Amino acid sequence: MSTAKSFRPRRDFAGLKQRRLRAAQMFQTGKTQAEVAHALGVSRQSASRWAEQFLAGGAARLHGAGRAGRRPKLAAAQLAAVATALRQGPQAHGFATNLWTLPRVALVVARVAGTTYHPGHVWRLMPQLGWSLQRPARQAKERNPVVVRQWVDERWPGLKKKPGASAAGSSS
Repeated sequence: MSTAKSFRPRRDFAGLKQRRLRAAQMFQTGKTQAEVAHALGVSRQSASRWAEQFLAGGAARLHGAGRAGRRPKLAAAQLAAVATALRQGPQAHGFATNLWTLPRVALVVARVAGTTYHPGHVWRLMPQLGWSLQRPARQAKERNPVVVRQWVDERWPGLKKKPGASAAGSSS
């Protein structure tokens, strides 16, 4: 699965923290919220919030909250266990065919890691597991390439539409 959807780059938490600490230094030297906002290129609301936090507890209050977003459902060890289970193949997990589908992967994740994922969201895990989306070519087992080529070469030209008498440019 090539990344059809481009994901936003991760935020630079260290850079954001440095900017807040620079604001703390400016507040210590007596700069106003407007001056801090202008110097650091942030909104007045951010400078106001930082000033309030700085007054409540000094520069330590401006260190930041840590990570952004929801924590992953699976720990690294669980993710590795799921990857190992998937490499064993679908038939090793009791499935009739040797084809992984999202519902099957969701079932294996639940069995191995004890965490449920909706089959429609399992695809988000796949790149982390080193897997990519593969769509099998939908062709009948009975398909005979020699007969198909013969039909395309001999029969198709006779069936194909040709410009008739009512085509543009002809007069009636």
